[in-house]
Amino acid sequence: MRLQIMIALMLSTFLAAMEGTIVSTAVPRITSDLAGFEQVSWVYAIYMLATAVSAPIYGKLADLFGRKNVLLVGIGIFLLGSTLCGVATSMWQLIVFRAIQGLGAGSVMPITMTIIGDLYTEQTARAKAQGWISAVWGLSGVVGPLVGGFLVDTLTWRYIFFLNLPFGLVSFFMLIFLYKEKLAVKEKRHIDYPGALIFSVGTIALLYALLTGSQNQSWTSPVTISLIVFALVTYLVFVSVEKKSPEPLIPLSLFTNRNVTMINLLTLLTNGIVISMVVYLPIWSQGVLGESATMAGFVLTPMPVCWTIGSILAGNLLGRLRAEQLFIAGTAVLTVATTLLSFLSADSAGYLIYVAVGSIGLGMGLISPIVMVKIQSSVAVDKRGTAIALNTFTGTFSQTFGAAVFGMLFNMVTVASGHTNLGASFEHGSIPVAQLAQIRDLLASGVHVVFTGTLVLAIGSFVLTLLIAKGNRVKQTH
Repeated sequence: MRLQIMIALMLSTFLAAMEGTIVSTAVPRITSDLAGFEQVSWVYAIYMLATAVSAPIYGKLADLFGRKNVLLVGIGIFLLGSTLCGVATSMWQLIVFRAIQGLGAGSVMPITMTIIGDLYTEQTARAKAQGWISAVWGLSGVVGPLVGGFLVDTLTWRYIFFLNLPFGLVSFFMLIFLYKEKLAVKEKRHIDYPGALIFSVGTIALLYALLTGSQNQSWTSPVTISLIVFALVTYLVFVSVEKKSPEPLIPLSLFTNRNVTMINLLTLLTNGIVISMVVYLPIWSQGVLGESATMAGFVLTPMPVCWTIGSILAGNLLGRLRAEQLFIAGTAVLTVATTLLSFLSADSAGYLIYVAVGSIGLGMGLISPIVMVKIQSSVAVDKRGTAIALNTFTGTFSQTFGAAVFGMLFNMVTVASGHTNLGASFEHGSIPVAQLAQIRDLLASGVHVVFTGTLVLAIGSFVLTLLIAKGNRVKQTH
């Protein structure tokens, strides 16, 4: 029975994760049909934003009302959003419906991991199961663009959303009939509506400020500064509300739990590395090396493939190795890989990029499933969903914040130069040879600064894992 439940969970995870990448190959066709090219970035951003905001809320609801019921509601909202996206007739409709999709997808990762923690009580078995979920998440990064491209070329872009319906319904009904959850004795539970509203408003304001600030380089504009200040004030109010709530949305005790805090910091650092790869490696391939868009997409392929391998490996190694040792191994691999990337030049051997990108996937694969194991073993069962959801939110926030910070660094080197052809096509003959050389040097300098930043994050994550290991050794000796 557990195997069938795992299949249902893997299927829903795959769909939610794939929606983050499957749209990429359909964008030209979508903008051609719906117009509104200037809003296209929000087709991606709104999905990520809605997922980030809703994850902690779902985690708390799962602790209050049961994992199964809340996950089914989330899948239902995701499928509704998918259907609406498929019939959208304008870009703004598509953006709104993508938000609905994201609100549903926010339930999948935290509650899936929580259910696995409930199903598998033995640590090694739990790590293996979570390794498979993490592998599915990584695999979606490869399959998403490929499936999206195939559907766009053979049918229409609308089928990238309609594809979710049959598989999502299979997962939905498998969970209904196969997953028998043992609910606690029913009693009246307090729902922290004020906390949920305040947290959502503050997070939306902060992520919106980061996204628009990075996109438009408008960090000093009154709107961006006001949004950031508003978000910080809102979070202070949120803390005050949570202190008084009988059942807070995010128990503040989680922030005093050393293991949970350290693991969330590790997630914050490592997810920043991932977003830098996804955004700037294609720019390096196309802008500096002169590769085609197809080849620029392939340069990322080793990361999700090796992520899958690393996730499965981590699940099998836990028990023979301690969780802290796997953390150290994973961050050491990340440090070596980002060191390679920081020394990249236009003359570097092509295979070095693939080795570095694959190594980052391997390092992340060793870390990701063990993160969930450590969090689940660090909190009580009735706080497990909330703790995992907080970690999921941290990962999504890290990618948004990382994209903004790296975008600022990149633009400080490139856009600040004032070169007029930075956004031009790199096809042969479209730019004079002399200018093309200048542009490629500028782009190489910008990406070099970004990859130096990722090296700093990797070193920071490695030092953090040493502190985690040292802290746990001290606790064991007392």
